[in-house]
Amino acid sequence: MIGSKAPLHQGARRPLVAEPKDAAYVHGESGLDGADLPEPSRPADSEDAVQFIIESCRNAEGIWLVPTGPLTNIALALRSAPDIAHKIAGISLMGGGTFGNRTTAAEFNIWADPEAAAMVFGYGGKLIMSGLDVTHKLQATPERIERVRALPGKLAGVLADLFVFFSDVYVSRHDNMRGGAVHDPCAVLTLTHPQLFTMKDQHVVVETSGEHSRGMTLVDMRGLKERKDPNCTVVWDVEAEAAFNVIVESIAAFSS
Repeated sequence: MIGSKAPLHQGARRPLVAEPKDAAYVHGESGLDGADLPEPSRPADSEDAVQFIIESCRNAEGIWLVPTGPLTNIALALRSAPDIAHKIAGISLMGGGTFGNRTTAAEFNIWADPEAAAMVFGYGGKLIMSGLDVTHKLQATPERIERVRALPGKLAGVLADLFVFFSDVYVSRHDNMRGGAVHDPCAVLTLTHPQLFTMKDQHVVVETSGEHSRGMTLVDMRGLKERKDPNCTVVWDVEAEAAFNVIVESIAAFSS
């Protein structure tokens, strides 16, 4: 729809330890229900995603990795090529939070592969976490969706349809939400428009074994001097209207 020549590489088929999981209960059976999407115009590259990440990070230092799903591929890349941890600028991820959406404690992306998430949170470099605490404050309300639909071009209509499907599901499953949480753009906007966000450096660990807390991201918010050193920049708040303005401007740029 936008003529992108960005490469597409197949990721890991399963989590490091757990059984594979999906989010069909929110995103539909296809993972992108709600819009009439065209068939892919070309196949995936023969090189898998893990090797592509490794080669990209080795060939161009200063790359930011921006995962918006489970962290399996990045964990496998770090395990296979630990040298890339010192070559990348950092990792800005969508996932985690102080409350869950797949369980009481865990957000889906972390819950789907907690062992991989634990590796990523412990990799030792710059890490930004855009979790549910901030993404639930950036909502695709009906008014905002109509702003997208009013843009020219097919892409805007497709994205508006996706917003409607996701928002309808989200509102039906949540109290006090007027639209779907606009999760993934936060992981990008914290890099491109950091002034729109409230962030704090804190220590975060991933629970991998609790019966009720597996997949939880535990943020150390204690005001104690003996707390551990920060390993993560946690994103807490967003100027929602300004952030959605940037999203609309970006869609308009690709739709023209």
